Amino acid sequence: MSAIMVVPQLVQILRTLVTTGYSTEHSICGVSDPFLQVQILRLLRILGRNHEESSEAMNDLLAQVATNTDTSRNAGNAVLLETVLTIMDIHSAAGLRVLAVNILGRFLLNNDKNIRYVALTSLLRLVQSDHNAVQRHRSTVVECLQETDASLSRRALELSLALVNSSNVRAMMQELQAFLESCPPDLRADCASGILLAAERFAPSKRWHIDTILHVLTTAGTHVRDDAVANLTQLIGEAQELHAYSVRRLYSALAEDISQQPLAQVAAWCIGEYGDLLLEGNCEEIEPFRVEEEEVLALLEKLLQSHLSLPATRGYAITALMKLSTRLRGDNNRIRQVVSIYGSCVDIELQQRAVEYNVLFQKYDHMRAAILEKMPLVDRSDSQVVEERKENKAGAQLLEAAAPVPTEPQAAKLLDLLDLLDDTPGHAQHLPPLAPSPGEALVHLLDLPCVPPPPAPIPSLRVFERDGVQLDLSFVRPLETPGLLLVTATTTNSSKEDATHFICQAAVPKSFQMQLQAPSGDTIPAQGGLPVTQLFRILNPNKATLRLKLRLTYNHFGQPVQEIFEVDNLPVETWQ
Repeated sequence: MSAIMVVPQLVQILRTLVTTGYSTEHSICGVSDPFLQVQILRLLRILGRNHEESSEAMNDLLAQVATNTDTSRNAGNAVLLETVLTIMDIHSAAGLRVLAVNILGRFLLNNDKNIRYVALTSLLRLVQSDHNAVQRHRSTVVECLQETDASLSRRALELSLALVNSSNVRAMMQELQAFLESCPPDLRADCASGILLAAERFAPSKRWHIDTILHVLTTAGTHVRDDAVANLTQLIGEAQELHAYSVRRLYSALAEDISQQPLAQVAAWCIGEYGDLLLEGNCEEIEPFRVEEEEVLALLEKLLQSHLSLPATRGYAITALMKLSTRLRGDNNRIRQVVSIYGSCVDIELQQRAVEYNVLFQKYDHMRAAILEKMPLVDRSDSQVVEERKENKAGAQLLEAAAPVPTEPQAAKLLDLLDLLDDTPGHAQHLPPLAPSPGEALVHLLDLPCVPPPPAPIPSLRVFERDGVQLDLSFVRPLETPGLLLVTATTTNSSKEDATHFICQAAVPKSFQMQLQAPSGDTIPAQGGLPVTQLFRILNPNKATLRLKLRLTYNHFGQPVQEIFEVDNLPVETWQ
């Protein structure tokens, strides 16, 4: 029986339960048979999902249930929650979705912690699709940050961060920063990370952005993300008009507390780069104060000597001292003494820096000013690409040299690949020397090329079969890159119905590197039509045992199909 035939009957049953009087044997706290109502609502949710006509047939009833159900008892709250979940999952009208969000907003005011938790979780699901409707309850969500229950405050934090946008970023950041100062330690890292991400995305100005990160660094301490130091130094470097403001703010913060390591690292970097601006004292944006050279050097020495300082922080400090040797107008003897002292430091990294800086003072003093110039800005868009290239340099070179995506039958592709390899100059020089046979001698006399025998083909493997959809894997290992395996996934369909929206995803263990080429199509034609092929390039330099994890998703016979499985019976030739 189709959904459009069942829905009206279910709607009528539920309407009867809601509108007529309840019987004492089936009612709970004044709600007529809430168990049956909940089951009907769950069934309606399934039938209305991805079905507009069925959704329209139940819209009026859902609005009626949402407005007429008693909310003073848990039984009524259970029915209301199922109503909200049904409204969220079907093609409901915009006004009905707003009503559902308002019901969840009322749940936030309930005295029961479980109901408040359910409301926060449901609103978190709705925030992407109905952002404006959820925004109306922002103040109530922010109040939930002060919940003593850890699970409630964590859900409230996640929802508060999801509600931040360009129009409310200032107000929301004030609330979140206040929460950061008093939140439990297990939430501090998540709160600090969320504030930094939101500030980076919605910052109204660079100065506001810098102030926000500084507040997080001074409040959250070691709970901030690892990239917070690099992001702030990049941000300060880009804001040339705020160099004086930033260095003075950081100097004051460091002088007040040297225990916060991320703050100390950023402050040391900034003092080293812009220490001359710190001494000028001509910043109009903050209250003026005078700083002497001796005070700056003493603060950096204190940072070097503190038992709270990490090795990385000491590295920032000694580099800042060296930078100041070209930016300060006084005598550099004090800096030389400090550098020479740390030339015998137990920490190898700090010792190496000190020795190199000492040599710079002694032998290359004429180059010191040029070497210690201000750091150039790093392009944000290119930095991540550079890091990725460094991490995957060897694998990328081999993968780029591999053959292109095959489109012809497998036997022909293998022959073409072997033909290309045969034409590679100097390949025969790498083969082990063998005693010449009479036939080979004749070949040499005739000056004909000696072609090495092709490797034995690797047998193909069928890894998936369901309702006529079949997935076969075939393998090729190029001779010039023995650590590389080319896997061609060929998907065919012998059924009478096309398989549409086909996606094949693959994963390998961390010791491998893999690139997925785009498939030849996303529809597998019925009755043995043109197959869909996709190439996996797998680099296995250690010749470890190869395992593949595949996820297939497609629509077949009007139903979505998702299969996740592991292939651990690959031929030995694919990895040995």
